[in-house]
Amino acid sequence: MIHEPDLVCRQSTRMDRQTFAILCHLLRNVAGLSSTEIVDVEKMVAMFLHVLAHDVKNRVIQWEFVRSGETVSRHFNIVCWLFFDDGTYIKVNVPTGDRPTFRMRKGEIATNVLGVCDTQGDFVYVLTGWEGSAVDSRILRDALSRENGLQVPKGYYYLCDAGYLNAEGYLNAEGFLAPYRGQRYHLQEWRGAANAPTNAKD
Repeated sequence: MIHEPDLVCRQSTRMDRQTFAILCHLLRNVAGLSSTEIVDVEKMVAMFLHVLAHDVKNRVIQWEFVRSGETVSRHFNIVCWLFFDDGTYIKVNVPTGDRPTFRMRKGEIATNVLGVCDTQGDFVYVLTGWEGSAVDSRILRDALSRENGLQVPKGYYYLCDAGYLNAEGYLNAEGFLAPYRGQRYHLQEWRGAANAPTNAKD
């Protein structure tokens, strides 16, 4: 994109070449994004922004950027996870006095975001602005108590992380299903033959 005319860059990424170059520089030098053997940083960011700007499928990006579907998917996710490091935390800059409340358990300064998706993967509710140190169950209570807050349709349940359980191991609200406390549910926890499921809870 850096070598394309401004008009082409703006049509593809919704930003001019200078802004695109600055974004790539920040992602490379601040967020730690690096080129892979087959895709450089600028191409990764261009593919990512093109998907966001035009709401297109992987197949369109394959054709536009002459890459395989696997390559497009892998590199889209590399860029995406720079913004969503822990799934619901987004790194932010806040005044020095506010940093302790925005410091998450990993030490990063971030805001905690509650996002709720339907069965199609579309967001139906998003609550932003909570400090990174806020616990998930508190944010869920806030979302449910707001005037136009999160509502669970009758007869439906939302699957959620174990972080939404209270100290006794129960959810603070009806309509939510969380895994049993102490049960593994992140994919990396199941790697290796020794970690195969052993009981009904697994």
